[in-house]
Amino acid sequence: MTHDYDVVVIGAGPIGGYLSRRLSEHGNSVLLVEEHAEIGRPFQCAGLVNPGAMSKVNLEETALTRIWGAILHSPSGNSIKIGNPDITRTWSVCRKLFDEKVVIQSVESGTDLWLSSTPLSAEIKKDHVEMIINYHGNKRKVRTKLLCGADGAHSWVRRNFKMGRPKEMMIGLQIEVTGYKSEEGLLELFTGNDISPGFFSWAIPSGDTTRIGVWSKPKLLGDKSCEHFLEQLMNDSPWKERFTECKEVGRFCGPVPSGILKKTMIERIALFGDAAGICKPTTGGGIGPGFKQVDILVPLLSKAIADNNLSEKKMAKISLSLNEMKRNQRRKRALRDAFLTEVSEEELDAIFDIWARPEVIELINEIGDIENPIPLGMKMLKDVPEFRKFAKKAAMAILWG
Repeated sequence: MTHDYDVVVIGAGPIGGYLSRRLSEHGNSVLLVEEHAEIGRPFQCAGLVNPGAMSKVNLEETALTRIWGAILHSPSGNSIKIGNPDITRTWSVCRKLFDEKVVIQSVESGTDLWLSSTPLSAEIKKDHVEMIINYHGNKRKVRTKLLCGADGAHSWVRRNFKMGRPKEMMIGLQIEVTGYKSEEGLLELFTGNDISPGFFSWAIPSGDTTRIGVWSKPKLLGDKSCEHFLEQLMNDSPWKERFTECKEVGRFCGPVPSGILKKTMIERIALFGDAAGICKPTTGGGIGPGFKQVDILVPLLSKAIADNNLSEKKMAKISLSLNEMKRNQRRKRALRDAFLTEVSEEELDAIFDIWARPEVIELINEIGDIENPIPLGMKMLKDVPEFRKFAKKAAMAILWG
């Protein structure tokens, strides 16, 4: 038996689920393929969904905590509280429930779902992609006009078609604990080379538990592991008292791909989400930008599918619609490097001294957006002269991209 679809999507995470739903809503026949027996496992994410992304799926019932602000900690232990209790900045969700409901929305829109299934081969033909998929131990032949890889950082689709690698790959480790001493509705970010070289560690409230993690670039870790730096944070840092009653109940680790691929599309093949390197370089978040990528591309791809014109030339033309996303990603990385990754601890403490000013905190609360820090960065470079000496490189990137 041969199964024919307009689109096959590999990977039933939140991006794959949302992608297949939007494709189905545009009138395409869609098959969603997931290697695991259940949706939402394994869990490898901080579990934050910003309001813009949440509005696309309306799954506030999956939230464990509404987060309205943050406490930022400098390397020397100084702290700044930002946010407004009346404004939701992000949601800490149950990722298993969130992922499941996103996929349910897709199935309800008409998508077929194959669990416990993996692609074995895929070959581009004249007018389709011919695939062999292992479905519960049985080989099934599938023909599709378009194959989409939403299959994560180690994407099978990306590797099978030799589409390159994300420009930047971070690595992270996160544990889930009970007993963390925190304030309701506030996440915390910790900085310092002893706990997260060039990046930051976090504590995110998630209902009755807290997710505590660390991420960085492999080259900045030296001969140490993320686990070493997480232990430093919890046992030998200015904030160690916060962790004295913590009991670990879960542990997750994985890569964070950032830097959109030069080619996210080739003839009849398209990559989405982590597979395409869509993650934000400032926070590592992938759901918000992944949803945005889907919304940009699905109308264009659906028209191409209807015409069965998915040639190399056509796909290259469609991919140009991601140029603004690529530009924004470069600007965000420049901001991160200028104010975090490429500064010394002494410079970072000096930056915190500026952030701690009441007028700067007011500016952050007014303009700050975890999804898009560029407007705040531009405003600070314009209105806070002391920032400029730390940010010549960032200023050029923000202005010229």
